[in-house]
Amino acid sequence: MIHSRVAVIGGTGSQGKGLAYRFARGGHDVVVGSRSPARASAVVEAISARLDSAHAGSVSAASNEAACADADVIVLAIPFDVQDALVAVLPLVGKVVISCVNPLTFDQCGIHSRPVEAGHSSAAETTQRAAPGARLVGAFHHVSATRLWSDVAHLDEDVLVVGDDQQAKQTVMALIVSLTGRPGVDAGELKLARQLESFTAVLISIKRQYKAYVGIRVTGIPVRASEAACEPVDRTPARAPS
Repeated sequence: MIHSRVAVIGGTGSQGKGLAYRFARGGHDVVVGSRSPARASAVVEAISARLDSAHAGSVSAASNEAACADADVIVLAIPFDVQDALVAVLPLVGKVVISCVNPLTFDQCGIHSRPVEAGHSSAAETTQRAAPGARLVGAFHHVSATRLWSDVAHLDEDVLVVGDDQQAKQTVMALIVSLTGRPGVDAGELKLARQLESFTAVLISIKRQYKAYVGIRVTGIPVRASEAACEPVDRTPARAPS
């Protein structure tokens, strides 16, 4: 496994905290970024208390800007409404940046996606245009914050990854081993973040209907050498008894 220094911007939110915990548990050094030093420090204490120090990476707190400065990978786990203002001040040039921002709306009709630039784009693409020097990848949109913070060793699901920078995408796919025990799934170009972000609303709706945790599993993908080096994964669809 390649060791990375990961900055989680929005690390005091539920998803950011869960991702920071999983990355540190997987042996990566994590910096929790926040506008509030006190809140970031409290999250670091909560994460540190749950880690096996013999195998885990370090966890520290910093301002959003400082967290990004020395990071190999930057995760944007932030609300869509603050995305533009925050991206404008973060040092993202040359960095692998993961957007897991979901532009969703909750109202009397339930949950659904909200328009981004008249419906012609996605949160990830908007970030890429605002920070053209960033190596943007979309991932973790559909991963439950509750499940991330749970005690299970690995999440029983696949994480879909989209992006135009192939090397950055491979970096993120390898990082996902910390969550699932296997690499992420290459789902195509960054423009497909539009569908990925919106599909999160479908999963949340299913979760509410069945009152259970739900995730995505992709079948039929040949096992790669890099995946075989992790935990054995049977991707063969189950057959009905004969």
